[in-house]
Amino acid sequence: MPTIGEKFPEMEVNTTQGKIKLPDHYKDKWFILFSHPGDFTPVCTTEFVAFAKRHKDFTMLNTELIGLSVDSNISHMKWVEWIKDNIKVNIPFPVIADQTGNVSKTLGMIHAQSAAETVRAVYIVDPNSTVRAILFYPLELGRNMDEILRMVKALQVGGKYKAAMPANWPNNEIVGEHVIVPPPRAVEEAEKRPKEYECLDWWLCHKEVPREEANIARKFLDRASKKP
Repeated sequence: MPTIGEKFPEMEVNTTQGKIKLPDHYKDKWFILFSHPGDFTPVCTTEFVAFAKRHKDFTMLNTELIGLSVDSNISHMKWVEWIKDNIKVNIPFPVIADQTGNVSKTLGMIHAQSAAETVRAVYIVDPNSTVRAILFYPLELGRNMDEILRMVKALQVGGKYKAAMPANWPNNEIVGEHVIVPPPRAVEEAEKRPKEYECLDWWLCHKEVPREEANIARKFLDRASKKP
């Protein structure tokens, strides 16, 4: 199982949109590989619709989606068709048919909760094919897609401005929409910190980023707090 900071393993997968080589297929893009326990199940159906309704938001963040379960490709295609016909939502992203379970086992998606189904795993992978975040949800708990969008945006902002991201960014209780300056590596650098940044102490300094960066993430949070 790859861990955060490691390269996403190379593999060829069979999907509803043909064979895809990972991670090369998403070169120069972020991608999110997420697994679901099974087709034609209630919680998974709500998740696929939620992901599909946010597909344009993910695209705006240069991020692609790819689903996975151990169901067959025929099952995936029929389920996607059913969602389009009955819920009027088109599923625009490919879905991996991992009938052998090899991909699921490689990515650690089979847990003690079920020996035959994948849990709700999420891998966030950056344009360098590096795993940046991993999430696991149990079978009975659907994911918050807006939080996943916020995570991608926060990871992108942190990398762009060489900063760490505070809790609940961009609505942090201490620094607001500011980002955290990495800790100093020497005494001399620590002494300069309060003169260069806003600081509570030399080890807790923060800086401003363009307001539009925070507003994009805030849009996802605001939507998550509202009723559909």
